[in-house]
Amino acid sequence: MIELLDAEECGRSAGEIEDMLRAGGRRVGRATIYRVLDELDRLGLVTRIEIGDGITRYESVFPGGTEHHHHLVCGRCGTLTPVTDDALEKAIRRVARRESFAVDEHDVTLHGMCANCGAAQ
Repeated sequence: MIELLDAEECGRSAGEIEDMLRAGGRRVGRATIYRVLDELDRLGLVTRIEIGDGITRYESVFPGGTEHHHHLVCGRCGTLTPVTDDALEKAIRRVARRESFAVDEHDVTLHGMCANCGAAQ
């Protein structure tokens, strides 16, 4: 499962992971997927992503996996898009220095409408 997540650009839910495994010919129950994800999280090999829609997603933090990124979430279609931005990372470090705050980890999630859904209006 870690290999599957490592190959993904952005987080996947347990349901999406189940669908991907089944498409690859592997039959794995949802409960087993959650148990494995919990163990991978405990070991620090995946991180949980909560974007406010009640669905937990998981991303690989395995060395060689995807680089640190943030997320854009479309409120209409639910698309989760990874974004990287050096200026944003610098701003986060600047705020941390100004506030004398040691940041262990951070995430930024922007909610709105993707281009596909926005174009439909």
